Amino acid sequence: MTTTARPVDGTKHSGNVEPVAGGDHRFELVLWLHDDYMQIADFAIDGASPITIDEPPPLGQERGPNPARLLGAAVGGCLGASLLFCLRKARVAVSDLRTVVEGMMVRNEAGRLRIGQIKVRLAPEVAEADLPRLGRCLQVFEDYCVVTQSVREGLEVTVDVTPTTAGG
Repeated sequence: MTTTARPVDGTKHSGNVEPVAGGDHRFELVLWLHDDYMQIADFAIDGASPITIDEPPPLGQERGPNPARLLGAAVGGCLGASLLFCLRKARVAVSDLRTVVEGMMVRNEAGRLRIGQIKVRLAPEVAEADLPRLGRCLQVFEDYCVVTQSVREGLEVTVDVTPTTAGG
């Protein structure tokens, strides 16, 4: 069974879903059920350890972040990397970067939980003399964050469910 997620208003996502030319830009990862609602995510990256994903009570035991927190981390991490990239290209030395992500869960019209908002606060630590050189980066860095812009614009999600039987 394959389904495609659509925006809440029912319209089909109108974004370009063609592969990026000039290289392989796909990624793949695998999640394995450990027990209860706990899953192990293997990102298939040399040197990267798998992580535990779990739902909070009453479903799971919160032995790791849940998918909503992972989405928050993806948005915050991508924005942080985009800001760092721009500042470094502008030759602004960043001695530290603290990113705080706050997610707000809401219920949709059908009463189902959704991520209604993600707020991100970035606090790069730079020399006072570099403060005037931040301007251009602060104007453009968000546009280069793949995850944030994908979430903002909506993206096509296809789902394929292929049941298997135990032992087969």
